[in-house]
Amino acid sequence: MTGPEQRPDTPPGPGGEAGPGAEQRPGQPGGAGPGGVRRSGLRNPDKAVRGLGAGTLSLEALVLLLAIQPIRVVGGDLSGAAIAAIVALAVACVVLAGMMRRGWAWQAGTVVQGLLLLSGLLHWSLLVLGVIFALVWAYAWHVRRVILG
Repeated sequence: MTGPEQRPDTPPGPGGEAGPGAEQRPGQPGGAGPGGVRRSGLRNPDKAVRGLGAGTLSLEALVLLLAIQPIRVVGGDLSGAAIAAIVALAVACVVLAGMMRRGWAWQAGTVVQGLLLLSGLLHWSLLVLGVIFALVWAYAWHVRRVILG
């Protein structure tokens, strides 16, 4: 024998190498975690999901603010109420992006998507942006559910 023997139920060593008797289950990268729960392979899945939500909301805020001028030039009548709605939604997105650690932030982000869809009553281009970001937000929810279970 050239080194210490590792039992099959012993977790991998510090370098991530599995012992001689360790086995991975087929079809599951990295094997299954405790209790047969599939692991995502991420070092900190909660933090990754929070980053996804914060990044999505930050991007939405940036697009909303940058869309004001092109909507005014191309789309025509962008009222003061529509501009106020855009700015308020962008501020809400930035605030929620910073609060993604809270459990209710994902639901509040969904409410923001609904409000953006409703702002389509003020201008048709806001409805288009609302549909696009609602789909992006739905995908972020899907990724969150896949990673966190």
